[in-house]
Amino acid sequence: MNHQRKIIHFDCDCFYAAVEIRDRPELQGRPVAVGGTGRRGVLSTCNYEARHFGIRSAMPTAQALRLCPDLIVLPSRFDAYREASRQIHEVFKQYSELIEPLSLDEAYVDVTDTDHCQGSATLIARTVKAQVKQQIGITISAGVAPNKYLAKIASDWRKPDGLFVITPEQVADFVKDLSVDRIHGVGKVTSKRLHRQGIYTCGQLQKQGVKELVASYGSFGEHLYQMSQGIDDREVKVSRERKSLSVERTYAEDVHGLSACLTNMGSLYLELSQRMSKINAEYFGKAFVKVRFADFTQTTVECTTRSFDADIFKALCEQAWKRREKPVRLLGMGIRSRGRGDGQQLCLF
Repeated sequence: MNHQRKIIHFDCDCFYAAVEIRDRPELQGRPVAVGGTGRRGVLSTCNYEARHFGIRSAMPTAQALRLCPDLIVLPSRFDAYREASRQIHEVFKQYSELIEPLSLDEAYVDVTDTDHCQGSATLIARTVKAQVKQQIGITISAGVAPNKYLAKIASDWRKPDGLFVITPEQVADFVKDLSVDRIHGVGKVTSKRLHRQGIYTCGQLQKQGVKELVASYGSFGEHLYQMSQGIDDREVKVSRERKSLSVERTYAEDVHGLSACLTNMGSLYLELSQRMSKINAEYFGKAFVKVRFADFTQTTVECTTRSFDADIFKALCEQAWKRREKPVRLLGMGIRSRGRGDGQQLCLF
């Protein structure tokens, strides 16, 4: 581990909801969520007052309103969120050029070589938090650590409006009791498998030894062992290659028939084209269409191509629809980067 590296992970608190409450102060202290307001709407996020009722992101709006009839559900305003994100990044740039954005509301900042705040990552994090609150009008939590893995965990440790620091000397004691579920890359399947082995903490995982873990988990076993020790050598990457871009829409009323689906694909394609115009799409090599039917079954069709015109997406939509030929509740389309040796079908439409 590089003990000299100083990484800060910043994560805005309930970002979309925070921006809405900032712009509508009368909502302060009330349960607020952002997302779809229709019969099939889904929440993007909610504030802590709403979470008190058991409401969470990705919850159907109707269910959230049953839990909290007084919940205020606001439609998304992505222009406002993007502008707030831009302003926050301008604050980051005052302290480092090594910024790796993960989304609109979170980013890694490497302050290893900065002279600001006497070179103290803790003081920088505290100063950035104060500036964001004063200039942008929202709170942001921060985690300071010797690497990205621990910094991300630290930023979540004292939310909201938190600041948690893990020094190099504290790493060993901190990870010892850390749940294996917090390890970067561990999902539900790996978590259950580890639990079946009686492994719940990184301290227990350390006792397995790297050879045993590699024998059980392949190359991921070495990753598990490194992370259980608090070791993460990933650098903060200023330029992150986007691997996909997509748009989708859930309809208030089911879409019946292929013709109606193809008609709706037109507006989706317009939205996707507008978003593609803002990025470098040269390294994208796949087109895909996602269809979710009224019975909640879902299918995705994709192909390899370099020409992302409307006819390709319509042809993929037709293929997807014919797999079930039932009413449709959601349509989506997008583009993906093509990995090495990809064996997907070529577009011949």
